[in-house]
Amino acid sequence: MADPYQNNIYHQGGGHSYRTYGEGGGHDGYGYQADYPPQEEDAASDVTEGHDEEDQMYEGEYQGIPHPDEVKAAQRAARAKSGTSGSAASELEELSEQYEDIMEDCGHGKFQWTLFIVLGLALMADGVECFVVAFVLPSAEKDLCLSNAEKGMLGLVVFLSMMVGAFLWGGLADKVGRRRCLMVALAINCVFAFLSSFAQGYGFFLFFRLLSGIGIGGTVPIVYSYFSEFLQMDKRGEHLSWLCMFWMIGGIYASFTAWGIIPRYGWGFSMGTEFQFHSWRVFVLVAALPAIASLVGLTFMPESPRFLLENAKHDEAWMILKQVHDTNWRAKGQPEKVFTVTHIKAPKTAEDEFIEIQSATGTPVQRWAVRSLTLCKLVLRNVASLLSAELRFATLFMAIIWFCMAFSYYGLSVWFPDMIKHLQYEEYESKVKVFHGERLANFHFNFSLENQIHREGKYIRDTFVSIEMKSVKFEDSLFEDCHFKDIKSTDTVFENCTIRSTIFYNTDLWEEKFIDCRMENVTFEHNKHGCHLDTMEENDVLIYLVSFLGSLAVLPGNIISALFMEKIGRVKIIGGSMLISAGCTFFLFLSFSQSAIITLQCLFCGVSVAAWNGIEVVTVELYPASKRATAFGVLNALCKLAAVLGSSIFASFVGVTKAIPILLSFAALVCGGLVALKLPDTRQKILQ
Repeated sequence: MADPYQNNIYHQGGGHSYRTYGEGGGHDGYGYQADYPPQEEDAASDVTEGHDEEDQMYEGEYQGIPHPDEVKAAQRAARAKSGTSGSAASELEELSEQYEDIMEDCGHGKFQWTLFIVLGLALMADGVECFVVAFVLPSAEKDLCLSNAEKGMLGLVVFLSMMVGAFLWGGLADKVGRRRCLMVALAINCVFAFLSSFAQGYGFFLFFRLLSGIGIGGTVPIVYSYFSEFLQMDKRGEHLSWLCMFWMIGGIYASFTAWGIIPRYGWGFSMGTEFQFHSWRVFVLVAALPAIASLVGLTFMPESPRFLLENAKHDEAWMILKQVHDTNWRAKGQPEKVFTVTHIKAPKTAEDEFIEIQSATGTPVQRWAVRSLTLCKLVLRNVASLLSAELRFATLFMAIIWFCMAFSYYGLSVWFPDMIKHLQYEEYESKVKVFHGERLANFHFNFSLENQIHREGKYIRDTFVSIEMKSVKFEDSLFEDCHFKDIKSTDTVFENCTIRSTIFYNTDLWEEKFIDCRMENVTFEHNKHGCHLDTMEENDVLIYLVSFLGSLAVLPGNIISALFMEKIGRVKIIGGSMLISAGCTFFLFLSFSQSAIITLQCLFCGVSVAAWNGIEVVTVELYPASKRATAFGVLNALCKLAAVLGSSIFASFVGVTKAIPILLSFAALVCGGLVALKLPDTRQKILQ
């Protein structure tokens, strides 16, 4: 049997800066057979037996409706005609048209759906990462003894690290490869998420979460660029929108698993006093499972053939395209369909030659240094090219839209739960019980104290044994010959009190809880120093419920936007959704209860997701393949910066005023929506 690769000859004639894959004729270097191998005349199926040949007609022909194959042929002819009529058509434009024809021949089937699941898990991992710190913070702050400043830094570092990761991996994906960069980014996330679950100190935990965020930050820019290059034009908008649904699934997964794991304090274990592994650390491990699953799945997926063609790797690209074609048609029950492509034209870039020349000289260290330096220069040059004359306005418009949408969305995402907590606190504070001038002698406290203020009380020879004190404050009180034993406290303080001849045994009442107090002959025995995770379920279920409902509310908007992305158009969906979301924010002026805020949060999330879907689809379609991941990475990094600013600004006004957050979000959404209407329609645009 002859070797099928013996006929694969590369031709490089003088004056040509491209290569052609295969041998034979073909228009513009792209050759394929017009028809697949004909069937035998007597190979009719049992279903059609007995019918005349005249009856074997496509039913649409009776109504003058063209056959889908005729439509595709007409579209290809129109593209070929426009390509030949334009004398200035570049090689990359020819490659774009040829690649679209190939993807149409490959069809949409089993291969794309498999890749859809694998990349969806990566996107799901990104969604989970945005919730991890928020869910573990109530437990981690007690376990790690975090101050308010440290808690704020922990929340901030997640978005900052994801911002760095988006910029870094987006730029590298255009030069090193989509699949390779995505695998490395997910591996970094998995490794450091695992290490962060075992970190016992705040410093190590912060460091590991920082590196984990840098890894997961690369998923969004790469996933959309990667998947779009396996989709034909008429499937692109819809299926990229379906892919967005995995981010919502990540939020549901995070809130559901946190709800089921974190309050189960018995799931942890300890090794002495130095190593504690509580249930919130188990949740951190479980949160990394989508990234691990995606990483495993990617080992069976190929590189993007479009990226390979851009980098003149014709053999690999051809084999992958054949794999896509054969996988889809075999799954459809038509294994006889033959991959008929014989020629693929692709430019040979000068920068590839430069790397090859430089990589062949010097010592291994020098070669590595040259490769790394050259790669950095190419990435930065690619970033700078986003502001070239051809892309300047597209980049500016998209930057405004990304920033405005992220500023409002992430700002309100923090503001909603913080407002609910504030309303809860106000309601809790309104029910506080105040005891004034209380005098108790020889009294035994065997019941818990909660939400109380005791002023100018006198406690003589009283005992407080095996009780819990939650939100209790003693002011200007006297404790004499009292005994405190086995006490667990939360938000409990003694202020300006006099304490005489009193014993504290096995309590967590330490020095910081006695403010301006006078102590005489006071004994502390076996006291619990430092921070300790409560063994009671103090994590409010509402924090998980709000996140769960907010993520679930995205489902209707996601489905509607996916179904109408091609019919309505990306521009109208983005602009309309952002303007409707802006209108929704004004209803926040009327919200005076927790249920009203939760309802408005669900409404806002459900509407705004359509805008997110459109923004991500348009970002993929506006930029050429050599700059697609880079542009997506830069814009996604800007998104994370806007998230940091929005969440910080909105959180600072909780309990102060509602007007400023509402007006800021309204202004940002209106601005972004109006700019979005200026974008070009990319529905019928071939990926460059």
